[in-house]
Amino acid sequence: MIEEKISIEETHITLKTDQEKNKLYYYILKQRRKLKNYIARNGDFLTSFEPLIIEDAPLIVKMMVRAARKAEVGPMASVAGTISQLSMGFLLKEGANYAIVDNGGDVALKTNKKVNIGLYAGESSLSGRIGFRINHKKTPMGICTSSGTVGHSVSFGRADSVTVFADEASIADALATSIANEVKGLLDSDAVGNGLSRADDFREYMRGVMIIVGESAGIVGKIPQLVKTDAKVVLGDLFELY
Repeated sequence: MIEEKISIEETHITLKTDQEKNKLYYYILKQRRKLKNYIARNGDFLTSFEPLIIEDAPLIVKMMVRAARKAEVGPMASVAGTISQLSMGFLLKEGANYAIVDNGGDVALKTNKKVNIGLYAGESSLSGRIGFRINHKKTPMGICTSSGTVGHSVSFGRADSVTVFADEASIADALATSIANEVKGLLDSDAVGNGLSRADDFREYMRGVMIIVGESAGIVGKIPQLVKTDAKVVLGDLFELY
C-alpha cells in the first residue's frame, strides 16, 4: 500500500493506493488549470450559489455543473469531491487495483478490502467515536462531508457534520453542501430534522446521509455499517484497511 500526500493550493489530497509510481500530482495540476482558466473567462462560475447552465467546457466543469444542478447549489460546492472522483478514476485507468482519494474530507474510493472510515464532527461527542465500515463490493463510492462548524467552506446551517454516501463523489459533495445549508433550528434535534427533510428531496441521487448536530443525529436512506472508532486514530488518519 502506497500512502502519499499531495497539496496544490486549495487542494489537499491524502492518497492510498497500490500503484507505486503514479502521475496523479500532474493530473490534478492539469485539472486545476483547466478549471481556473474556465473561471477566468466565466466569473459567475466561482461566485454563484445557484446552478448554472453552460455550453462548451472542460470535463471537470461539466461534472461540477451536473452535480450542482442535482443538488440545487452553485457549482463550486462540488469542486473538492469532483477532484477526488477524477483522481480516483485516473488511478484506476492507470492500472491501480484500489484507490482512496481524500480531498479535505471529500472522498472517492474503490477498494479490494473492507475499509473503516472515521467521522469527524467538530465538538460533538460523536466526533471520532463512530465511523463507517465500507464494503468493498459497494465501491466505487463517494463519501463527502459538509459542516457549518468546522472548516472554511461556506455553509448557511449549523451542522457539525452532514455525510453523504453516493455513487459519485462530485454529487455527494454538492448534496452534502445543500443539505447542510438547511440544518437550522434553535434545538439540535430540530436542526437535524430540518436537514433530514431536505435530504429526503434528494433520495434518488444518493445512497444515504447521516447528520450530526451536537448530541443529536439522524439518517435518511441507507448508510454503511456503523462502527466504533478511536478518536486519536481518526484525527490522524481517517482510513483503516483490513
